[in-house]
Amino acid sequence: MALGTIFRRNLKWRIQNPITIIMSILQPMLWLIFYSKAAEMTMKGETGGNYIEFILPGILVLVIFSSSGSSGISNYITKKNGSFYRILISPVKRSDIILGHLLETITVSFLEIGILIAISAFSSIYIRSGIKGIIVIIILLFLTAFFTAGVSYFLSLLLPNEDAFFTVINTLVLPVFFISTALFPLKNMTGNFRTAVLMNPFTHIIENIRNLMMNQYICWKEVIFTGGIFFILCCIIFGAILSKLKGDKKV
Repeated sequence: MALGTIFRRNLKWRIQNPITIIMSILQPMLWLIFYSKAAEMTMKGETGGNYIEFILPGILVLVIFSSSGSSGISNYITKKNGSFYRILISPVKRSDIILGHLLETITVSFLEIGILIAISAFSSIYIRSGIKGIIVIIILLFLTAFFTAGVSYFLSLLLPNEDAFFTVINTLVLPVFFISTALFPLKNMTGNFRTAVLMNPFTHIIENIRNLMMNQYICWKEVIFTGGIFFILCCIIFGAILSKLKGDKKV
């Protein structure tokens, strides 16, 4: 019951501030529409066909970065009006507080992902791996959004103000996005940069989603490996947030 209340409260705040949804989907949409068209001729033959189809998995992850990555800002707003601390001293489980926030963020992220996929459908993009592939993609995106929102939530508890929060988020997001296979195929990368790309866990999310979209078969070994890594990361960040909330001296 408490979880549902927290979820609805956060969703109500989001609806009252629609600019947060608009801005978080605007950048990925521009990347999908304009960058894909500009780079399509250059990358023709390198990506195995439709470049929009190639770039879409990376753009979906960018949507999550934009939406879930900035979700922690709501904590600063609720701290200013005091509602953040009122919830902490109420008889609500810390885990429900965290999950309510994260699930609301994930819901908004999936709404934005749905809009982006609907737009990309005009480019004749579809998921070749069928229903199973769609389910796997949803699970991988859910884990990605959960972890990203969790990091954002944790940073909002750790950093003193919005300026510091956005500085850290912006410092993290773009390097993680560009040091991946979001825009370019792995086969074109060499040396230390290739190593860095392979060490980026989001690379494996992007590659798995791309394979599920562009191929009829599912490489379960890669899916289970990547899903397992992100499940562990989700557990770690959830534990870190829980520990920080329990140790909050303002409670």
